[in-house]
Amino acid sequence: MAATGSGGWAVTHLYYRLHAGAGADADQAGKELVAALDAFAGAPDHQVLTCTVLGLKADLGVMALGPELARHDALPHALAAGAAGAVLEPAFSYVSVTELSEYLPTVEETRARTLAEHGPDGLDERMAEAEARLARYREDKLHPRLPRRGLLAFYPMSKAREPGANWYRLPFEERRQLMSGHAAVGRRYAGRVLQLITGSTGLDEFEWGVTLLADDLAVIKEIVYDMRFDEVTASYGRFGPFLVGLTVEPAELPGRLGLRG
Repeated sequence: MAATGSGGWAVTHLYYRLHAGAGADADQAGKELVAALDAFAGAPDHQVLTCTVLGLKADLGVMALGPELARHDALPHALAAGAAGAVLEPAFSYVSVTELSEYLPTVEETRARTLAEHGPDGLDERMAEAEARLARYREDKLHPRLPRRGLLAFYPMSKAREPGANWYRLPFEERRQLMSGHAAVGRRYAGRVLQLITGSTGLDEFEWGVTLLADDLAVIKEIVYDMRFDEVTASYGRFGPFLVGLTVEPAELPGRLGLRG
């Protein structure tokens, strides 16, 4: 039986440095790179987003999404083989899964709030609309189809577990209230930044991976900066490395990376 995630899809971020040294068949490496990415994305419900990374942390970034863990496992092996493996040096990787927030209101809570705010008149119609919105939200979070934007940024993060700042010692309702305010900051950037938060507790070194897609580099800086003033981040946020790159279609990567003879 093929291994999969029981709820959301697996998400693998892979970053590489490029070493197209003497004797490397750059043209063949470029073809193998594209073939490996196309093989992953060719399966139903699988997608890859690729970018060339700004700065010196890496040259190539790959974000792979999809349900089949065997495909996630095969992708870095394919990139490590043959001519592609001769020019690509792994720089960083991260494994996570798409998930729903534990603070998402339940249908029962939504019904109680709707009843309190509007009374019983039209309750069934309002609840039908609310449940449809919840179903769309669940699908977008668990099975995202990510659009192409000009920039792809990624960073991992965790909540603090330190004396005086232990997120996991806070009561659930206090955490939910804090996260509600945190989410409100993100909603101010709707339409300018697409945010995908994926879970990695027990899967990698941090607890979440954060992917940001945008067309303006300044907007990525602004949303992360604004979040720093929110109580959730100011008191409990702990971050790993930040990587940002210019998105490019896989077929265009050889030209962008200089992997054409």
